[in-house]
Amino acid sequence: MPFEREPPLGGAPVRPRGGSVARQVLRNQDITLLPVLRALLTERSVTRAGEVVGLSQPATSAALARLRRRFGDELLVRVGREYELTPFAATLVERLEKATEALDRLFGDEFDPGTTTRAFSLVASDYAVAVMAEEVNAVLADESGGRPSIDVRHLTPADSFDIDALLRQNDAVILPREVVRGYPGAPLVEDRWVCIVDESNDAVGDRVTPEHLASLPLVTSYSRRDPLHYVPLREMRRLGIEPDVEVVTDNFLTVPFLVAGSRRIAFLQERLARRLAPVVPIRVLPSPIDLGGVALRLWWHPTLTDDPAHRWFRHVVTLGAKRILRREASQAAPDAADG
Repeated sequence: MPFEREPPLGGAPVRPRGGSVARQVLRNQDITLLPVLRALLTERSVTRAGEVVGLSQPATSAALARLRRRFGDELLVRVGREYELTPFAATLVERLEKATEALDRLFGDEFDPGTTTRAFSLVASDYAVAVMAEEVNAVLADESGGRPSIDVRHLTPADSFDIDALLRQNDAVILPREVVRGYPGAPLVEDRWVCIVDESNDAVGDRVTPEHLASLPLVTSYSRRDPLHYVPLREMRRLGIEPDVEVVTDNFLTVPFLVAGSRRIAFLQERLARRLAPVVPIRVLPSPIDLGGVALRLWWHPTLTDDPAHRWFRHVVTLGAKRILRREASQAAPDAADG
């Protein structure tokens, strides 16, 4: 359904004096909608966008309706169970990032990352550190000569935690999207679960089957006190597969080493599995069951949202994630051309 564009705020357009068209355009916009627009295009969900900007779902829906009228475009359209950006909305993403950064510089308090003595505390799993640290380090080096410092606290799959206390006691936490609700966050990278086996395991051919999951010993990353917190085990049991859990570890990095040289099988995030495959003698194979995706997000307490130093810190981490995606896209391009 076509949308009728919303008129400029204040009624009929006024002819600008002195030829200052840009100034008149800015006067006609409600820049308070920019954070909502950014959250909607990033999250592709009214509920999650509202959580990011601190608005209720009805208020966020009302803002989306106004933005649709303003741009004369749907912006978000439902495709199956998810929402996707319209082609026009996709063209807004990069422009919106530049506009947001400019407004942050204009209205934000001064923060000099090159001279600050502040140390940021980040809570993350060894998986998140392994896949993101290199690019985050590169951003730090590019933008501040390696300052300020970041203190990383290791979060294990076995940890039980109070998310509010965790966010109050640290600057940010990297956790999957489904783990946290009601706090501001920013998307980082998306991954998927794969299976790994020893490279000489002749019990498994070119693919893993549900029968392999039921018969081969399993290495898992979870606490025996809370096994259903571990997504692969929860889904296997939901499908009626009761695996033989032979080894339990409290992190992800050790999983390939516990598979190598054995008949064991394990689930691991694909980025981590492929990063370790040249080091550990394992094969990386598709999962035979649908485990959903692994969507990592950066979460923080809402009291830190407007802190200039924290805004800069979030920028560093999220830019690191974007560099990962750009690097992977550039590596995939020659492969596609060869195909």
